[in-house]
Amino acid sequence: MNLDLNIQDRFSQELPADPIEDNTRREVKNACFSYVTPKKPIAPKLIHSSSEMLEGLGLIGAEDSDDFLAIFSGAKLLPNTRPYAMCYGGHQFGNWAGQLGDGRAINLVEVMHQGQHWALQLKGSGETPYSRTADGLAVLRSSIREYLCSEAMYHLGVPTTRALSLISSGNMVWRDMLYDGNPDYEKGAIVARVAPSFLRFGSYEIHAAHQDVKTLKILVDYTIKHHYSYLGTPSKEVYVAFFNEVMIKSMDMVIHWQRVGFVHGVMNTDNMSILGLTIDYGPYGWLEGYDHGWTPNTTDRAHKRYRYGSQPQVVLWNLLKLANALFSLIEEVAPLQAILDTYHQNVQVAYIDMMCAKLGLKTKFQDDKVLIQELEAVLQRSETDMTLFFRLLSNFKKDGTVDHLMTIQEAFYQPEEVQGDLKTQWNTWFRSYQQRLQKENASDQERAVYMNRINPKYVLRNYMAQLAIDAAEKEDYSVIDTLFRLLKKPYDEQPEHQKWFAKRPEWARNKVGCSMLSCSS
Repeated sequence: MNLDLNIQDRFSQELPADPIEDNTRREVKNACFSYVTPKKPIAPKLIHSSSEMLEGLGLIGAEDSDDFLAIFSGAKLLPNTRPYAMCYGGHQFGNWAGQLGDGRAINLVEVMHQGQHWALQLKGSGETPYSRTADGLAVLRSSIREYLCSEAMYHLGVPTTRALSLISSGNMVWRDMLYDGNPDYEKGAIVARVAPSFLRFGSYEIHAAHQDVKTLKILVDYTIKHHYSYLGTPSKEVYVAFFNEVMIKSMDMVIHWQRVGFVHGVMNTDNMSILGLTIDYGPYGWLEGYDHGWTPNTTDRAHKRYRYGSQPQVVLWNLLKLANALFSLIEEVAPLQAILDTYHQNVQVAYIDMMCAKLGLKTKFQDDKVLIQELEAVLQRSETDMTLFFRLLSNFKKDGTVDHLMTIQEAFYQPEEVQGDLKTQWNTWFRSYQQRLQKENASDQERAVYMNRINPKYVLRNYMAQLAIDAAEKEDYSVIDTLFRLLKKPYDEQPEHQKWFAKRPEWARNKVGCSMLSCSS
């Protein structure tokens, strides 16, 4: 193998391994991972790769090599490396699910490049001891969605795991996409994911659930040593500080989600990164119509636990479960509860600050919260596209008697609904907004520049991803490349891509893959 990687494995070198090395489904205790070998794909083919991550890993120019294809499809292993799957548990939809783990993800290696440490992981590369009844594979459609979204989120400024490459496996994968009893074969694929670490809340919960304080302490100390070393040598006080840092990072992440209208869809504790990164892109989506009650997950259709408007509160609930796991090391409730209380208070302030920024308000006034609440109320009275609305609002004029409704007209899915009482409510809000802008020193042009750095023009709407998937199923990967390039500059005007600055087309309203999605992959 000629890939020039500066290998520096530490997870598998410093943490306890599962002593059983057979790749059989089992309950794993007193260990943080299990060694496992990826499944060799039948006929791997590189579909796309991220030039930024290639550069970040020191692999520029290697993407066209046989070695690159072999390693990042799982066909071959790097010399002197032992891939592994991570052990973790989690609360799923509010209930403890016990052991979960990397059921279709295999960690290849850890590398250092230009002072940055990266873990490289294959998703969809075969079964592991944590696969339960599944095959550990992934289909092309979900792999395209993960690949595109990882990089799109990064360029939106949202903390996230990254994606290095998307490779078709040549395997056909048996899946029941709609969970309706009609499974079929689909094309398989593998995504190479990259992050400083793939540790999740559930990585700590599983050891607490087993009352394995020894392994829990080893893992927490490892996490502090390599990811929170600035906190100092592990102690009870440092464990508390560690939890506080995780709280801050998690809050920052979810406020970014709310800012761009992203809905994760599966905010289980096993999908919560200990580094505050967006992780595990399953049934996600961006708001089309602004709706606090929307969830992209068919599994969550009835209870809407993970709906857009509840995401900040779900993070708090998940932090509570992490606090419960860390309690056996800290043995005091008060400091943990104080951090949870701080989150509850600060996330509300952070949300208002974020919404003010979206509205172009730099100074703070007590009535801003009311202005935001009134906007959210009128936005949800008719179907109003979130991305278009906030982007178009940057054209608002704070002086004069312009018809402000015309400024945002393109954001309405059914403009004819904006009549009577609803029209009056909109005009009332515009007057309040106009009066509020009089208190700002910025000119309309300066405010527009500021707002357009915060409100993206382009996001990865589900129908856009589906167009890429439909084309890729026919071995046309041009749409993947077009969207990949578009989403690298989501705040820029990009007039050559203006067609993507549009509401979801009507044909996509109820089309499979364009609205709600299942966890099937």
